[in-house]
Amino acid sequence: MTDDIQPYTQKQEKFGSWIISKVGRWQTTVYELSGGRLWNTFLGGPVAILTTVGRKSGLVRKVPLLFLKHGDDVVMTASKGGMSKLPIWYYNVVAAETSDIQIGNEKKTYRMREANAEEETLLWPRLEAMYPDYKEYRARTEGVRNIPVLIFSPV
Repeated sequence: MTDDIQPYTQKQEKFGSWIISKVGRWQTTVYELSGGRLWNTFLGGPVAILTTVGRKSGLVRKVPLLFLKHGDDVVMTASKGGMSKLPIWYYNVVAAETSDIQIGNEKKTYRMREANAEEETLLWPRLEAMYPDYKEYRARTEGVRNIPVLIFSPV
């Protein structure tokens, strides 16, 4: 980890999680109501809506996430803004056989797998070029946790 980038404090993570939750709900609503025409980017990166089923609740859960197209596949990260814990949606995706992803007004069903080391080496530079803050997120989580790179393939 670089000297100037440190892990978030517990207080920062609590506030950050709250912000992500609230803004995520608003963004999802606007995105879906507009057919993906509005609020379809975040700080320059493209956004899709990931829909999963809660592994404990059984309820439908939706989250806006940055994504990268890789052929027919969709690549996402479980970064949670560089916080120390994985996002809850990650566990739902891992537990589910399939998930839906809406890009613009098109929704498809996908099967997720985690990228292997070779794929991560290929994909991280592309992800960081798309959304440069990923470099900071990786620095913040260094020695704390790995940020999974998730590859969603159409079913």
